[in-house]
Amino acid sequence: MNGTSAHTGKTLSGLDHLRQSIRDILTTPIGTRVMRRDYGSRLFELIDNPMTRATLVDIYAATAEALMAWEPRLRVDSVTATSAQPGHIVLEIVGEYLPDGRPVTIEGIEVT
Repeated sequence: MNGTSAHTGKTLSGLDHLRQSIRDILTTPIGTRVMRRDYGSRLFELIDNPMTRATLVDIYAATAEALMAWEPRLRVDSVTATSAQPGHIVLEIVGEYLPDGRPVTIEGIEVT
């Protein structure tokens, strides 16, 4: 799948396009995309909560849920917070890139 970089306007493909798509899905609050009100993730409902174990589990579940719904090129195996504080979280997503079956680790996905 090919697309356009949101930052440079240049063509993106492969894992670069996947990374941009993951970031877009996770940083879009559900209900904010016109004509696709169910697009996005629940992370904005969770991001300002105290970062307890329960909140982190909810964040991991919301991340996996959104990616399963909106990113058909990825099978999520695990989600980990590499940094977590109220209002800011950095995620690492491990899974399988389905177009070619290779394992992938997508690091540094920031949600604020």
